[in-house]
Amino acid sequence: MGPARHSVWIVHGLDVMPNPRRMERYLALAWESGAQPEIVLNKADVAFDVEESRPIVEGLAFGVPVHVVSVAGELGIDVLADRMVPGRTVALLGPSGVGKSSLINRLAGEDLLETGDVRAGDKKGHHTTARRQVVRIESGALLLDTPGMRELQVWDLDEGLDQAFPEIDDLAAQCRFRDCARRSEPGCAVLEAVETGALSQERLESYQKLQAEAAYQRRKADPRAQAEVVAEWKSILKSMKHHPKYQERK
Repeated sequence: MGPARHSVWIVHGLDVMPNPRRMERYLALAWESGAQPEIVLNKADVAFDVEESRPIVEGLAFGVPVHVVSVAGELGIDVLADRMVPGRTVALLGPSGVGKSSLINRLAGEDLLETGDVRAGDKKGHHTTARRQVVRIESGALLLDTPGMRELQVWDLDEGLDQAFPEIDDLAAQCRFRDCARRSEPGCAVLEAVETGALSQERLESYQKLQAEAAYQRRKADPRAQAEVVAEWKSILKSMKHHPKYQERK
């Protein structure tokens, strides 16, 4: 099967260790967009530890292609170039300093975008891309460079969250209750997996954080949903005031 018509390349620099929580966030949003995500691990020539970094990323990717490349060292660029088929659109996401603009310049065969250096102390780059820029390369494919983002905000997640965390989605189908929130419900297959070590606590917490952020953004955009949450909490607080344990504290 050839490359998807619309893709998102999540670019990470191997000069630092991968941040699993950031990677999960990017993957969830890429899936939600309807595009096929791929992960590009750049700067293999100055890698912190390729043998340690790649398994971390592949453990989160669940079938998403992972490419190890070096724009400066020419490693893996030919593989990416072969994926630039006519009519394909690829958006590059990632923080500043990971080499998105440099990668586009290399695939285009000329310096079309401004690039910058990273700070030696924390490996953070300058915002050389201030706005989205589209580059059409010789093959006919389109590359979209985006400004580097230190923190990627979640707006809405539905299918994307399940696709970024497929093992949690599969486990949730085994829960005793259909509306299980994966917090403390009896018969929760997800919590049982955490207890047995089949699922990491950090992975579940990341899922819950993204889920909560998406729900918050939906409430902000939908006054009715916000009102329902306020009413629910009022009901909870009212019931707590009449709970025997609450009465004992008075």
